[in-house]
Amino acid sequence: MSHAQLMTDAMAEEPALLATLPRDEQLLQPGVALSVLTPVYNERHLVAASLARVLALQSDLISRLELVVVDDHSTDGTWDVLQRIAAADNRVRLFRHPTNLGKGAALRKAISHATGDICVMHDADMEYNPADIPSLLLPFVEEGADAVFGSRYLTAPYHRVLMYRHTRMNKLITKLGDWFTDLDLSDLETCYKAIKAPLLKSIPIRSNDFRFEVEITFKLAKRHARIFEVPIRYLPRTREEGKKIRGRDGLLAIMAMLRYWIIDDIYQRDEYGSNILVDLQSARRFNKWLGDTLRPYVGDRVLEIGAGIGTLTAQFIPRDLYLATDINPDYLDYLRAYSIGKPYLRVLELDVTKAEDFFPVRAQFDTALMINVLEHVHDDKAALRNLHSALESGGRAIILVPQSPALYGSLDKALGHRERYSRQSLEQSMEKAGFEVESMFDFNRTSTPPWYLNGKILHRKHFSSVQIKVLEILMPIIRKIDRFWPWSGASLIAVGVKT
Repeated sequence: MSHAQLMTDAMAEEPALLATLPRDEQLLQPGVALSVLTPVYNERHLVAASLARVLALQSDLISRLELVVVDDHSTDGTWDVLQRIAAADNRVRLFRHPTNLGKGAALRKAISHATGDICVMHDADMEYNPADIPSLLLPFVEEGADAVFGSRYLTAPYHRVLMYRHTRMNKLITKLGDWFTDLDLSDLETCYKAIKAPLLKSIPIRSNDFRFEVEITFKLAKRHARIFEVPIRYLPRTREEGKKIRGRDGLLAIMAMLRYWIIDDIYQRDEYGSNILVDLQSARRFNKWLGDTLRPYVGDRVLEIGAGIGTLTAQFIPRDLYLATDINPDYLDYLRAYSIGKPYLRVLELDVTKAEDFFPVRAQFDTALMINVLEHVHDDKAALRNLHSALESGGRAIILVPQSPALYGSLDKALGHRERYSRQSLEQSMEKAGFEVESMFDFNRTSTPPWYLNGKILHRKHFSSVQIKVLEILMPIIRKIDRFWPWSGASLIAVGVKT
């Protein structure tokens, strides 16, 4: 039975309270717009046949097909062939590099020009068969996949006997990649990678060459993408026939693994500061400390504002009802995929400053979480009033904000903080919104001196990865001694009750 059918059955039996909430669609519908991304370099004798196979592709799963081709400054007449193909079919969008940059650079340009719902990479060398592409799309439609890899090594009715040394190298690289990413892939180096376009476009691609395959896999893993594999056919060619990958590319791939395992460069710069916030979200022990601190105040029906990638959500579910919200489309896509198979978890795009967004959820919850959100909104009073409306009588709002206006500096500006709160200003804002402040306490005193150093003296605009790793290593000690420091915490937590 498909996941879509299981979801339908679950919806029919869900509690009345869940049924009152709108459901965000999590699965792609059949008939997706598909962008096939094809880097080309010196393939004059094969490229016409290869692209013709893509353009002949027909499937009920595909509503629109575009073929984005980037010529990486071919010198053998390939460009002339490509121009004739593009002139004959308006589904072909053709671009060219002024110099030879590599496969990764060509794919980076193709990604920037793709307009489909799903992007799939296709090489022009006839090693891969586009007839397998529809099978890559099924997990998006039926399982809510974020990415689907076509595996040359999964069980299939039949497969071509491959070159032994090439296969062993590929499998070695895959096993090393699996170790670093904690995935269980069977074919990391496969060309056929299908990825949701918004997710792919939100990931910065730095590799210009074949290291693209390692980079995109590691970054998908760090983004907690739901990755599936399906078996595909593969017709390898030899070096004599023009195969471009070499043994040194295997060594470069291993070096790339080390790089992208250490570096968390997984979000493009955007208006939400995703590239900065990911540093904090990767601090697992710190987030566990925060979750343990908040847990005693969390009830059974929870609204979380600004859930991000579910750092706290994962700690507090399952519950009778848990509604995770955000305004960042990348985070919402992740949360929707994460919610599959969790009937108690709903995901909505919700702006805490807009009263109309709260009409469907009025008086539905006994707990509302708003962690590191209030300092970002332009109207904190409206946000608190809306949060108040979502709670039943006696419900609790748990608010965490940055503390101490004197600490405001370059880090706050980079993170988009409107202000840092004092105890008095936060209490006044909550009381005006109709809350009775039940308790208020400092959190994370240990980070106050480093925050002052980075934001006020060094004027940094991002967190030092070294400092974050040190914080993680020392967290068991920090949790025991934090309350003994004589200064205020970097954050302030308030628990307010709706009266």
